[in-house]
Amino acid sequence: MGTSKSRSCFGYPLSIFFIVINEFCERFSYYGMRALLILYFRYFIGWDDSLSTTIYHTFVALCYLTPILGALIADSWLGKFKTIVSLSIVYTIGQAVIAVSSINDLTDFNHDGTPDNISAHVALSMIGLALIALGTGGIKPCVSAFGGDQFEEGQEKQRNRFFSIFYLAINAGSLISTIITPLLRVQVCGIHSKQACYPLAFGVPAALMAVSLIVFVIGSRMYKKFQPQGNVMAKVVRCIGFAIKNRFRHRSKEFPKREHWLDWANEKYDERLVSQIKMVTRVMFLYIPLPMFWALFDQQGSRWTLQAATMSGKIGIIEIQPDQMQTVNAILIVIMVPIMDTVVYPLIAKCGFSFTPLKKMTVGMFLASMAFVAAAIVQVEIDKTLPVFPRGSQVQVKVLNIGNDNMTISFPGTTVTLDQMSQTNEFMTFDVDKLTSINISSAGSLVTPVTHSFEQGHRHTLLVWAPNHHRVVKDGLNQKPEKGENGIRFVNTFDESFNVTMNGEVYVNVTSHNASEYQFFPSGIKSFTINSAEISQQCENDFKSSYLEYGSAYTYVITRKNDGCPEVKIFEDIAPNTVNMALQIPQYFLLTCGEVVFSVTGLEFSYSQAPSNMKSVLQAGWLLTVAVGNIIVLIVAGAGQFSKQWAEYILFAALLLVVCVIFAIMARFYTYINPAEIEAQFDEDEKKKYLEKTNPYPKSDSFSQTQM
Repeated sequence: MGTSKSRSCFGYPLSIFFIVINEFCERFSYYGMRALLILYFRYFIGWDDSLSTTIYHTFVALCYLTPILGALIADSWLGKFKTIVSLSIVYTIGQAVIAVSSINDLTDFNHDGTPDNISAHVALSMIGLALIALGTGGIKPCVSAFGGDQFEEGQEKQRNRFFSIFYLAINAGSLISTIITPLLRVQVCGIHSKQACYPLAFGVPAALMAVSLIVFVIGSRMYKKFQPQGNVMAKVVRCIGFAIKNRFRHRSKEFPKREHWLDWANEKYDERLVSQIKMVTRVMFLYIPLPMFWALFDQQGSRWTLQAATMSGKIGIIEIQPDQMQTVNAILIVIMVPIMDTVVYPLIAKCGFSFTPLKKMTVGMFLASMAFVAAAIVQVEIDKTLPVFPRGSQVQVKVLNIGNDNMTISFPGTTVTLDQMSQTNEFMTFDVDKLTSINISSAGSLVTPVTHSFEQGHRHTLLVWAPNHHRVVKDGLNQKPEKGENGIRFVNTFDESFNVTMNGEVYVNVTSHNASEYQFFPSGIKSFTINSAEISQQCENDFKSSYLEYGSAYTYVITRKNDGCPEVKIFEDIAPNTVNMALQIPQYFLLTCGEVVFSVTGLEFSYSQAPSNMKSVLQAGWLLTVAVGNIIVLIVAGAGQFSKQWAEYILFAALLLVVCVIFAIMARFYTYINPAEIEAQFDEDEKKKYLEKTNPYPKSDSFSQTQM
């Protein structure tokens, strides 16, 4: 053992303060980056919801598979300290690579605001994520155990409190980063074109990871560093392998059955090791149903964030970004853990109810299942407010009268009459083959037919300003604006073209009696300026938009007043999101309560039921259940292509409910043990055997001693 001089502060080894700060920075870095990930895939790289969700959960699964590798490296080769340092370097490089991958100008050679080589960005981000998965997973089983190593004998109370502080550091890092990084994302930055600022939002976690590494190395002289103890995990695997092989060799009836299948390893391995592995396998067997919980839990960062993107983030005077809703979980954790420990559990005990760890975990699973029922209810409410877009061979048409006369427009099966400067209330849906004739007429004028080949699957606006003057414009919006932004387009009723500048974005050359493309803006009031040779110097040409909410689209028609000055008329194309993000709070509350009674209890249960030298094996097993949970999401989301998102939520809720019942039955037959007592019994037996070997005549020996 390489030790250092142990200094203390408030009765704690000074070294643990470096470890806690290191953990805070590392978790800030990880959760800050992870909060942005789904929106980065969706909107920067441009993948759809399904592929974004798949890659997200593959990454999270990798982060929880690599702890086994980290434990192996630390136990059998480098030791905990060197493992943490070397893998933190890999981790920091990974964070830097993903920050670089999100720089728009990296491949935007023609400066049009979109990368010209998106595959370079994809390749860089995948390399970055692979390095992060190796780094974060590899150090995960080492840091908390390394912290525990710093305490002396007789400091059990301080050690227990250290784990509470450690857990708080994890949640504080997670909470602060999920508030800060989405705020950085919505800033605009870039050299040639202004974009959502992903490089800054990913860059801050990368910087924090570098700080984490530096802080950890500064404390180096104070740490107690233990040499690698040899690989327990490999010994466990070899022993189990031998027991199975031996049992298979002796499967005929002439060999008597043994009490436990692991007893077939007794020929080669000592009884203590076999007994310890029995304790581990009994707990591992209980782990089989657990991944289903994590399958639901980790969808906060994917499906629930995408759900929040279709909602309104205005809560009172504050405005919330979709990826900030994840902070609800971290806030509730910080509140709920102490409440559960000091209020709820003591109350349950007072009522005389035996609330064992496995019962707590069953309740946790049930609560998570109910959280997904709540998410499905919210989704049904959202679906009611979403506009219907054309599907398959359908087209949608609305009419906007920008002239000074009343107009009548006849479609197959329906006729609409519009006053001047007005539009149809909603888009009319037609089958493209049935849309054979459209006629425009006005009092005292001839009927004019509209000849246009409509593009199926799209919305169109029919602009009319005289019976014989019209134009069909393809809207280009066949879904709600993404990221909760708002689409704005301008219609020009002047005789010459003009430019409009809105919030830094320029609508170039909007021609006469035509509509511009949509451009997208975050919520709030935007200023815009109209530049046209037709507007006299005396006229006001600076205007303000209406208050833009979330996920809406508008057409701004620029007309002339009687004095020749411009005037703005606003028409709604897509209504803003009306379902408030606050409605997600009940599902977050249920899921967090589930996490507190499931996750915290599960770690404590695994620790209490594991023999002293195999706690790391069980911790790796516990983290493995998280990885498998994320793989389940990939399978379910991939296999069941649901037309309705709420149906997928209900499926997950039902699956977890079934698993919850199975786990409750398994827990009913589990007997709690005290590994320390069993190990003490082995020590006692070994002591007796040793005494018998070294002292074959105990009676005569004691007689001679009394004589002396």
